[in-house]
Amino acid sequence: MSSIDAALQAYPWGIYLIVFLGPFVQEDTAVIGAASASVMGVGDPVLLFISLLVGLSASDLWKYWAGRAARTHRWAERFAQKDGVQSARNKVLKRLAHTLMAVRFIPGTRIPTYVAAGFFKAPFGPFALWVVLSGTLYGVLIFALFHALGEVGGEKVKAIMPPIALGLVISIILIQFVRARLRKKEVV
Repeated sequence: MSSIDAALQAYPWGIYLIVFLGPFVQEDTAVIGAASASVMGVGDPVLLFISLLVGLSASDLWKYWAGRAARTHRWAERFAQKDGVQSARNKVLKRLAHTLMAVRFIPGTRIPTYVAAGFFKAPFGPFALWVVLSGTLYGVLIFALFHALGEVGGEKVKAIMPPIALGLVISIILIQFVRARLRKKEVV
C-alpha cells in the first residue's frame, strides 16, 4: 500500500479538503487535480466536484470584498473619480456578465477583474451569480474532458492525463510570468 493510499484510508475526507483549499493556492491546478482524482477513482466524483465548486467560489468571492475594502480609503476614492477609472468602471458594469464569463478563461485577468469589480462597487448579487456560474462551467468542462478522454483512452490515458494537463498549466503560468517580466523590462 502506498503512502497516498494509506493517507486516504486514514483521512477519507482529506481529498475533499485538498480540493476545496486548492483554488486558494492555484485555481487551474486545483481544477485539474480534482478532475484527475475523479477519473482515477480517488474520491466520489460528485463530492469532488462540489468541493471544487465551493472552493472556487470562496476563493473568488473574497477578491470582490478586497476591492470593496480598498475603496474605503480616501486615496482610493479620489483615484476612483478619475476619468480613466470611471470609463473602465462603466465598461465593466455595463457588461458585467460577459466580463466575468470571459475572465474565467483568460489567463492572468481573473483576479484583477474580481478585485476591480469590488472596487467599482458592482452589485454583489450579480457578481456572485456570474462568478459561480463561470466556475461551474469551467469545472464541468474540465471534468467532462477528463472523463471523456479516460473513457476513450482507457487506463493508460487516465494515468498520463494529469501530468500532461499539469504541464500545460505550468507552461501557461510560465508564459504569463515571462510576458510580465518582459513588459517590466520594456517600461524601464
